[in-house]
Amino acid sequence: MFHSFVDALRSAGIAVSIREHLVLLDALDHGVIDPDIDSFYHLARVTFVKDEGLVDRFDRVFGQVFAGIEGTNGVDPLALPDEWLRRIAERYLSPEDMAKIAPTGDWNALMNLLRQRLAEQQERHAGGSK
Repeated sequence: MFHSFVDALRSAGIAVSIREHLVLLDALDHGVIDPDIDSFYHLARVTFVKDEGLVDRFDRVFGQVFAGIEGTNGVDPLALPDEWLRRIAERYLSPEDMAKIAPTGDWNALMNLLRQRLAEQQERHAGGSK
């Protein structure tokens, strides 16, 4: 998903370097922000937009790439509806990605694995903020 976002930014005329992309991913890995779309928006904007004249362009690209993904507004990410996750997977995963996922089992097994990973992330994030 992040690669298509970076590609879309570049296509819109926003220069994004590999280093900036890696900085964004590193910040996400280290839990610099809360795990929600609003925090990600601000982190990505600060990372990629070097000229305030590009903010509107960034906003359009962000809106197109992440359409349908709403802020959590206090909603537990572990309680995300399966249908929402299925739509995201269909939108952003290539047939090759889906083939890599196939060995994990059926959709329910994949969703259980995702929920487990989200719970682990929340535990790590909560442990780092104390």
